[in-house]
Amino acid sequence: MGKANHELSTLRWFQGLLLSAIFSLAYVISPVYILTSLAAILLQFPTRTASFLYGAPLLISILIPAKGAPWLADYMRPLLDYFDYEEVLEISNQELQKLCNTNTSDKKNDKGGTGGGNTKFILALQPHGVISYTSMCSWVAAPPAFRSIRTAVASALLQTPILKNVMGIFHLTSASGENVKSILRNGQGIDGCIVLYVGGLAELFKSSRKEERLYLKKRKGFIKIALREKNVDIIPVYLFGNTSVLTVVKTGVLAYLSRKFQVSLTYFWGKWFLPIPRDDKLIYARGKPLGLPYILEPTNEEVDEWHEKYCQEVTRLFNSYKEKLPAYKHKQLIIE
Repeated sequence: MGKANHELSTLRWFQGLLLSAIFSLAYVISPVYILTSLAAILLQFPTRTASFLYGAPLLISILIPAKGAPWLADYMRPLLDYFDYEEVLEISNQELQKLCNTNTSDKKNDKGGTGGGNTKFILALQPHGVISYTSMCSWVAAPPAFRSIRTAVASALLQTPILKNVMGIFHLTSASGENVKSILRNGQGIDGCIVLYVGGLAELFKSSRKEERLYLKKRKGFIKIALREKNVDIIPVYLFGNTSVLTVVKTGVLAYLSRKFQVSLTYFWGKWFLPIPRDDKLIYARGKPLGLPYILEPTNEEVDEWHEKYCQEVTRLFNSYKEKLPAYKHKQLIIE
């Protein structure tokens, strides 16, 4: 019986490795394939027919928009075994869904602002990492209703052939301010929430196995949006392991182009020095809602006040749960 369990565990680990490699290899192979297929089509090399056959996936991807595929989650569960995935939820899924589906008392403040309806949440995730495997695992492990929550990403990713379809299974949407506000205003129930990577691509280039650096001091727009929208609150989420599973090249032409075009074009590596994520333990730590008021026109001081509270909560989450991972016990959190 023990041997059978060991063989099953080994098989699940290997399946998880293959699944995780699909996403990391897509980031490495896609740019090369896009460039070579465009060149082949333009030059009709080696023949016109062969060039169009080679470029067919690219042409199809251009025509097909990114689309969520929650039905794939059950087939991706080996990811949880590969990364020894764990969750710490200070507000449970049941409590969160209840808040989203129950009429709440209006958010009020001394400036006369009022809200109405159900609570919507910005799930503010940090750190970004090269590829957010901790968030992917949370999507796989989540109840079916939660897999429809949209994840805000740079518009460039939604327009990049191949990558948009591979990553699009996680229900991606534009991270533009107007789009985020539209989802918070018009979404119903849990679908009115949105996942937002606060540090964005800038935080990707702060990834390190030695220290945790968050790009946060200048990121206050999400606080202002939450304050100005009726019945919207923020839940901080810390993604342990996101910065350790892959190591990124931080300098050079590719890194510069990644920053300029807001899409990851740089090289990274993990297991066996290949673009395959290491099987480090991942923990998804979700805090409690901050309790933001509704302020139609918040002052800079009010935005700073709630931004500071968010920073304090992120720091608390990090310090409260970092000892669950041996590699994090002696790490310090640096907020830039």
